[in-house]
Amino acid sequence: DPILKPKGFEVAQDQAGDAPRRAKMVAEKRLPRGTSDIQGLSAANMYEMNEAGVIEQIDYGKLPNAANLLPQMKYPYGVGHIYSGKVAVYNPKLINPAPTSFKDVFDPKHGNKHGIIDIQYQYVMAAAALAAGGKVSDFEPGKALLLEAKKAGVRVYPTNEAFAQALKNEEIGIGVMWKARVVQWQNAGISVESVAPAEGLPMYVSGFAIPQNAPNKEGAYAYMNAMLDKGAQENFAIDMGYNPTVTGATVAPDLQKRIGFTAEEQKRLVDLDYGYIAKNDQALKEWWDKVFKA
Repeated sequence: DPILKPKGFEVAQDQAGDAPRRAKMVAEKRLPRGTSDIQGLSAANMYEMNEAGVIEQIDYGKLPNAANLLPQMKYPYGVGHIYSGKVAVYNPKLINPAPTSFKDVFDPKHGNKHGIIDIQYQYVMAAAALAAGGKVSDFEPGKALLLEAKKAGVRVYPTNEAFAQALKNEEIGIGVMWKARVVQWQNAGISVESVAPAEGLPMYVSGFAIPQNAPNKEGAYAYMNAMLDKGAQENFAIDMGYNPTVTGATVAPDLQKRIGFTAEEQKRLVDLDYGYIAKNDQALKEWWDKVFKA
């Protein structure tokens, strides 16, 4: 589409653990002309790149469709594209009764039927912290629960896909994951259900940011505005299982039930403390690798 992809326009989509690409953005900071016009990043990574001084402050006057953007998705340095929440996931054939909280998920009684995703260590630690009565701005209380789960035999999988395969094979029966990914797994025939945990639902937000030295900023804004279009957002919900970030998008009731949250659950959505994560990530990752996974 010539509107979405002007000549010379490139989109770099973020991938879990793609630290080298973010490092490239920082390395290119000194160049008058960078190599990409727009970057797809998680909210945490947008925060990190903003702190590094490599992305633009968004001019919302150039985004007419941002008039419908949910306030939580309107970052000074990026625009929310899609979002979901971290939920308890379980195989109803293996786990009975169903969990109602993160505390239920981290219960040592699940032994090696409990699975954890390595690349999601930040979000797993946030869930464990909430389960222990803590906050998303302090992961320390959750460490004891994680060590109890480790002692009980919790299985750690390197990626989301490996975790899904273990669910499919019934090697595990419970864990935590984004509700949107659960929809994708259900569509693939995996026996899995989700529950909005009582303690709160940490949000995952995927968005777009513009490098300060982007060669085609006009094209970047055109892309951002198009992705906020009502029709585009509705199709993201269908294809990706994530919630629209704009008001007015129509999601079919059956799909809304699978990907969305009730009015009561929406009150429990919690955005992560990206400043806390950025400041403490090195220490958190070191504990994760050298203590929890050791």
